[in-house]
Amino acid sequence: MDMRKLVGHRTLIQCAASIIIENEKGQILLGKRSDNHCWGYSGGSIEIDERVEDCARRELLEEMGLTAGELELFMINSGPEVHYIYPNGDEVSNVEIIYICREWEGEPRAADGEMTDLRFFDVRDIPEEISPPIKPVIDEYIRQRTFRDQ
Repeated sequence: MDMRKLVGHRTLIQCAASIIIENEKGQILLGKRSDNHCWGYSGGSIEIDERVEDCARRELLEEMGLTAGELELFMINSGPEVHYIYPNGDEVSNVEIIYICREWEGEPRAADGEMTDLRFFDVRDIPEEISPPIKPVIDEYIRQRTFRDQ
């Protein structure tokens, strides 16, 4: 927010950490974002001097009310396809580190207002309305899960 006061809506490199939650049935937890009304997993910007894993855990707790257990590195999402303009006009070039978490505690709940509806989806039922900057991650997740489940 401090940086935005200085640069306005100009493009910033945004480093982020995210977690894809899976339940015991192999379903993925997604939340409907309140800003663009698309579905997405939990994640957000890394604070100065914050460890990537700590950021991912913090964002999960803030957005979905869950405490993460063991994290497994899934992928790094970057490049022109994840350049994004938020509904408020802020522009970012994302570098996102994504983890998968199968061991977590708590009851999923929209905790901080960034997400409205939280639901678990089977891999074949993941909605089409995925938030644009994470679409490459969801596509890769579906590809890997489909291959693994065959």
